[in-house]
Amino acid sequence: MPHSTSAPRLGELERAIMEHLWEAADAAGTAFAGATVREVHERFDGEREIAYTTVMTVLDRLAKKDLVTRDRDGRAWRYFPADTREALTAQTMRRTLVDMEVTDRRTALLHFLDGATNDEIDDLKAALAEVEARAAEGPAPASAAAALRDRLRRR
Repeated sequence: MPHSTSAPRLGELERAIMEHLWEAADAAGTAFAGATVREVHERFDGEREIAYTTVMTVLDRLAKKDLVTRDRDGRAWRYFPADTREALTAQTMRRTLVDMEVTDRRTALLHFLDGATNDEIDDLKAALAEVEARAAEGPAPASAAAALRDRLRRR
């Protein structure tokens, strides 16, 4: 069965590190200057025993998976989430439909929604209305897409 590379699956430590980067980016907003390996490693102090080199290796893997970007800061790297939690979740959901070679997507989506709460259904309706409104306006310029991504990152 072919596997899509659009949304790599995350292991437990990868997910924990991504959560740290997302939380740090949310807290700092537009002032987020990234996080070094040391800063990410310190985040786990008291939570779990983890080696500095393990954090460094995981951040390198996340960069190779295009889930984080990095900028050189002296001898260190500063890591940034490449996208929002929500964007990664959407990619994962899409990849699951592709990887499972679902022939009847509507039925798969109905099974997915069977367990949805009323709030989740309301969120879905609002999201569909937004997608329909955007489609009626025509394709958004690249700068508008970037603005939307930035807005989502600030949530």
